[in-house]
Amino acid sequence: MADNRLDVTILLPCFNEEEALPVVVKDIRFAMNQTKYSYEIMVVDDKSTDRSAEVASGLGCRVIKRAMRQGAGASRRTGILAAYGDIIVMLDADGTYTAADIPRLLEHFPEYDQVNGARTSEQGTMMFLRASAKWFIRNLASFLAGIRIPDLNTGLKAFKREVMLRYLWTVPDGFSCVSSMTLAFLCNGHPVKYIPTVYHRRIGKSKFHPIKDTYLYLITICRLITYFNPLRIFFPMALILIFGGIIKSLYDVFYVVHRLQLSDIILIVSGVIVGFQGLLADLIVAQGRARYFVSDKKS
Repeated sequence: MADNRLDVTILLPCFNEEEALPVVVKDIRFAMNQTKYSYEIMVVDDKSTDRSAEVASGLGCRVIKRAMRQGAGASRRTGILAAYGDIIVMLDADGTYTAADIPRLLEHFPEYDQVNGARTSEQGTMMFLRASAKWFIRNLASFLAGIRIPDLNTGLKAFKREVMLRYLWTVPDGFSCVSSMTLAFLCNGHPVKYIPTVYHRRIGKSKFHPIKDTYLYLITICRLITYFNPLRIFFPMALILIFGGIIKSLYDVFYVVHRLQLSDIILIVSGVIVGFQGLLADLIVAQGRARYFVSDKKS
């Protein structure tokens, strides 16, 4: 493996993109051939039903065929593990991202551990629904992570492979995989940079499911914040329950039955329990980080 090391792997997760691949690969080669980096273009085929794998192979790409279809996240995990590049650049194989921006991403290494393209527009189908859902999820993630995130689920990103390998376990199978990669780096103190990029209308048919994928995005964000910064989830919930219980208690005592109700006590106690659960979760996370830090220093 050491003899095969390269500077950069361009990773293209692919499912039924035979129409777009020639355009995307041509644009990538044009951009990368003007740089000093040694590179490969890897296409991970997620059990396509068209000729995507054959087209990619004919274009000189390194092709990895998955045995079963599991989603874009599974394809990215496969590609990251198999990559020869010390830096991995990911973009979609549907022509939506600007390959000419790849050298701009690479300019910021090794200072940053991850560099992302922040899209300047939304070009997908059902644009109002997608834009509204993404705005809400991005702002929720920014609040929970405590960091401003210009574009949470951008598919144009570059990162150090050795760092990403630590958090590969956080990457789910579906579309929310790129959000997981962003949050894993941000929540663990890795320097992350954003550069503006133009987003284009995709070539071919979209595979995005607005309700299902939006739901998975929300679940993924809450799960990852709980993994890495659980107080951001537990502490607001505890405060809402405690203050809600206090306000309800005062209302019951002075205006309704003139005494405390069982529901008042339940709300306050529930808030205290949730708060202690958050503290316990935060302690577990801190111990895990300390163990990793010690083992990383020893190695």
